[in-house]
Amino acid sequence: MVEIEIDGKKVEVAPGTMLLEAANKIGTYIPHFCYHKKLSIAANCRMCLVEVEKAPKPLPACATPVSAGMIVRSNSEKAVQAQKSVMEFLLINHPLDCPICDQGGECQLQDLAVGYGSGKSRYEEEKRVVVPKEAGPLVSMEEMARCIQCTRCVRFGQEVAGVMELGMVGRGEHSEITTFVGKTIDSEVSGNMIDLCPVGALTSKPFRYSARPWELSRRKSVSPHDSLGSNLIVQVKNGKVMRVLPLENEAINECWLSDKDRFSYDALDHTDRLTVPMIKQGGQWAETDWQTALEYVAHGLRNIKHEHGADSIAAAATAHSTVEELYLLQKAMRGLGTENIDFRLRQGDFALDGAVTPWLGMPIAELSNVASAFVIGSNLRKDHPLVATRLRNAIKNGAKLAVLGGTDDDLLMTTAAKIVAAPSDWLAALSDVVAAVAAAKEIDAPAGFNNITVTDNAKAIAKTFAKEGAVVLLGNAVSHHPQGAAIHAAAQWIADTTGAKFGYLVEAANTVGGYLVNATANKDLFATPKKAYVLLNAEPELDAANPQQARAALDGAEMVVVMSAFKHGFEYADVLLPIAPFSETAGTFVNCEGRAQSFNGTVKPMGEARPAWKVLRVLGNLLGVAGFDYDTSEGVRDEALGKGVTDLSGKLNNIGKATLQAAAYGNAGALERVTDVPIYFTDAIARRSEPLQRTADANIALVTLPRALAAELNVVAGDRVQVTQGTGSAILVADIDARLPVNAIRVAAGHPLTATLGAMFGPIAVQKAGEAA
Repeated sequence: MVEIEIDGKKVEVAPGTMLLEAANKIGTYIPHFCYHKKLSIAANCRMCLVEVEKAPKPLPACATPVSAGMIVRSNSEKAVQAQKSVMEFLLINHPLDCPICDQGGECQLQDLAVGYGSGKSRYEEEKRVVVPKEAGPLVSMEEMARCIQCTRCVRFGQEVAGVMELGMVGRGEHSEITTFVGKTIDSEVSGNMIDLCPVGALTSKPFRYSARPWELSRRKSVSPHDSLGSNLIVQVKNGKVMRVLPLENEAINECWLSDKDRFSYDALDHTDRLTVPMIKQGGQWAETDWQTALEYVAHGLRNIKHEHGADSIAAAATAHSTVEELYLLQKAMRGLGTENIDFRLRQGDFALDGAVTPWLGMPIAELSNVASAFVIGSNLRKDHPLVATRLRNAIKNGAKLAVLGGTDDDLLMTTAAKIVAAPSDWLAALSDVVAAVAAAKEIDAPAGFNNITVTDNAKAIAKTFAKEGAVVLLGNAVSHHPQGAAIHAAAQWIADTTGAKFGYLVEAANTVGGYLVNATANKDLFATPKKAYVLLNAEPELDAANPQQARAALDGAEMVVVMSAFKHGFEYADVLLPIAPFSETAGTFVNCEGRAQSFNGTVKPMGEARPAWKVLRVLGNLLGVAGFDYDTSEGVRDEALGKGVTDLSGKLNNIGKATLQAAAYGNAGALERVTDVPIYFTDAIARRSEPLQRTADANIALVTLPRALAAELNVVAGDRVQVTQGTGSAILVADIDARLPVNAIRVAAGHPLTATLGAMFGPIAVQKAGEAA
């Protein structure tokens, strides 16, 4: 350790620590713009100049490493004069438009100008003008004349997001931060550039000109989207959510947010919001009151139970529902006598049920420091954006990444090894890796794996486990895969044999919570149609593994109850019950590391909407189910998870007992479907966020063909093709990807245009639109 003195205070820090970091350790603030603790050092704003004894001139605190006995003065006359001189230069060309600037009130330059700025400027020449840029639907670059070239946004793109979407052109006062010619900012974490900008150059396009920072109330919340449970600051004005920002939590989301977490709030006031209970009578929809609607539901469910038995009733939810909601839903259904309750609507294989309660298998923060990672069945950037940023950081520090999947998407990080195979060959690819690991460890291969010819790709994956600190991670697509249990067994063997940690990235905000409250039926709820369905936050035509099958089951049911924040299901539903989204209710999500995070509503429910846990409590009473006398959501949570318990990892288990089995590659004959759920179509809120739906990610091609197949069909990118699966088909605009397996067609799920198709995996047919079959 090195001891130095800053403003008369002694501090010990590690060798190589910069003066600014040493000052932060003892709570001494040194003004700065370009420095950020998560980014590399640029030292180009010079605002952090300090006086160092024996140095001939002030030095930048962000880029000056400590040395033994160093004496630093951050607020001496010499230091302050240097800082004021820098501020004068920064303000030479800066427009004096604070009254109309969106950043006004939370602008770092504005704040520091109060302490270090002059009452008048000696600069009398014309100020420079920078032409506004068009950067897409999320980030506004309309006032780039305010930019002070701190390059935080540029460094964030390169170092955290993994893609350089912004850069600097020109020299001197003609320097500008700009996008590449004709390009927009399309990263899935682009909104963090807005937070990083210390002036009003980059602002939020959806929030722009809608409120002033001092008008906003700030409330803590938790993201309802991916499995990290990112911590949020929800900013509210006049009972409306105006903006969402990250709440720093190093253990979970650090100081970042994905764009889905940041901008999905726009959907909370969507015209599709369901605000009044509705009942269909005589084929016509009519608004009603809560008492009538709930009595109608209770009466209908009791009748169906009496006529067809309790097993004819099912409840389908999604893992974007809270612990309290899922717990009361399963309790009400089981009190009615049915075990048909599940939130895993895209699950493809239920063989591990009862043995495995999937979770990450480690704290989220450890992902930043792994020695290697083998990721199976996940497009990390789109499925789990902030997991991708952590792994990207680990790779920068020397970690190795290996991936196995059905597509060769650009992860924006270096991969040491990669296998791209059709989904039916994933088990064969893993069998190859099992044999390679056995050979690398110089142990006997498991029974049935002795005659496998190990490929170079499998050997490369086996090499990534050479160092301690490896992890094997199963992605969303493994949970959806019809051979999920066998894939799990092979991955578990690899992890056990190499000493790697083993875990699931898990799909949604409360997937782990759903398992913990036993909201599982261990079967596909739509494979055998039921007489009645209760849907909680679920749109089965978009959320189910086989939307064709789900829609047929719903169309044939005698009663369908939709509990949703949005209007949908008019064709098959009988009752619509308006429930509050995450911003309007109290609840708990359990994230992928087994951490329970509770939150309160940030605004009042819209219209007649009510928190779903309250609706289910009343419904439970009307159905005559015992134990539904709850006064608070906390009471429900404590019964479901235990009072005061936040770390639930001890109740989770990734170790299954499925038999390890070898598989061989197919002959690449019949066409099969490779499926992904586009990042902004994963849940009801994201699907209805207008800014997100205008992004490049929301407008990608829904069907992609391998190059050889496209040539055979005489299809070029932009042509319309007819995709057929089961009893349905869809006409879609095609793209072409030479990296796809030759016998696979990539078709998105979770999208209205593909909701007529069948299962997420399996045979599929395609032809050029308009041509005879």
